[in-house]
Amino acid sequence: MDNYVAQYYRCPERYVQFKVDGVPSGVSGYFRFGDDVVCFGQLCRDQPSPRRNGELGNAMDRVISDGGISYLPFDISQAADNLRYELYINGAGHSASILDSRWDNVYYFVRPLLPATIRKHLQKAWLKYWWRKRHFPKWPVDNTVDRLFEQLLRLALQSQNLKHIPFIWFWPDGASSCAIMTHDVETKQGRDFSKTVMDLDDVYGIKASFSIVPELRYEVTTEYLDSIWKRGFEVCVQDLNHDGRLFKDRKEFLVRVEKINAYGKQYGATGFRSAVLYRNQMWFDQLKFSYDTSVPNVAHLEPQRGGCCTVMPYFVGEILELPVTTTQDYALFNYLNEYSIDLWKRQIELIMEQHGLINFIIHPDYITKSREWEVYKSLLAHLARLREEKKLWIPLPGEVDRWWRQRAKMTIVEDDRGIRIEGEGSERARVAYASEVDGKLVYTFEA
Repeated sequence: MDNYVAQYYRCPERYVQFKVDGVPSGVSGYFRFGDDVVCFGQLCRDQPSPRRNGELGNAMDRVISDGGISYLPFDISQAADNLRYELYINGAGHSASILDSRWDNVYYFVRPLLPATIRKHLQKAWLKYWWRKRHFPKWPVDNTVDRLFEQLLRLALQSQNLKHIPFIWFWPDGASSCAIMTHDVETKQGRDFSKTVMDLDDVYGIKASFSIVPELRYEVTTEYLDSIWKRGFEVCVQDLNHDGRLFKDRKEFLVRVEKINAYGKQYGATGFRSAVLYRNQMWFDQLKFSYDTSVPNVAHLEPQRGGCCTVMPYFVGEILELPVTTTQDYALFNYLNEYSIDLWKRQIELIMEQHGLINFIIHPDYITKSREWEVYKSLLAHLARLREEKKLWIPLPGEVDRWWRQRAKMTIVEDDRGIRIEGEGSERARVAYASEVDGKLVYTFEA
């Protein structure tokens, strides 16, 4: 368990000493850890609630500190993984789909026969009915996992009577937060519009990834792929044929993933995204990619419910997950009927308060008209301002992947020479300090 907190902050393990106080109940459910952190998992000598909205016990009241060690009534790794891997969905007896499995299968059987306008109306009707009824994860951004680790670091400070704990800052060169732009190319129209999108991205100095559907949707030529790479953008693989059925059946998934991995090698792609953000993180081990970006932070406006409840990258086995932390353009325009960046600005603000990853999905297919185009232009201008004014780092997704893997191997060294960071990429790393001020965790770059 100590490792989980140390891995998140990249701090020396001696500062974060935790143990489970008792035997977990074997029954999973919801409980609080502090006033506003809701976890899902098992408790020792107590029963969690089967409902998120019920009366939740506060596990913080059961914490005992002794000899610099905090004894918890739950397992940190279980609580964090249940949220990040979305295990709370089935574990709490909830359906992962906005439709039950029967109607979900009927919809995807007839989907190819439905005109786009009809599909849009059906999706909009279902989502409009359901999404405001979901209270967990928290809309429009859920940072439960990140606040869980903050609470744990506060306990570590208190239990060892420390003024501060040094750790490796989340982003290179002391950047306040990170933002990445990703473009899902879903149709021939989107493919043909990619050059225009790259032209606009370049105006604002923002490079992006283009997620390409390998089969059926449109022809993927070497010339098209080269046009992306040669301009300093990035190619990712998006599903196989975008039929929404990649994760429907394990046997079929294994057949498809072999082809997907081959396309990744052919394209020179290190990143993957599934169609419509359908996912099963327990199957990600079959993907031969360095990173994935298929898991939403909050999935209220996605066909598959859930959400990873964190605004930070995290590992799913060997693959690094870059969660989608903002509302997709399609949902913004078609489900919410909003044609401004107000919601995106609110999400950006909340994520930057947590110093997290701001991950956008913008489809070249859906911004060809002037109104949508102007909204996207406003978003780029806003991100460019934040880069200058708030030290926002805006790299390619592959650069985030490389940095996060480097950071995961860095160590803090404390000796008579002082404190420093060692490991590949450490020249860009910064030592930060966590301290408690007025009951809140505060980060600074000076002790």
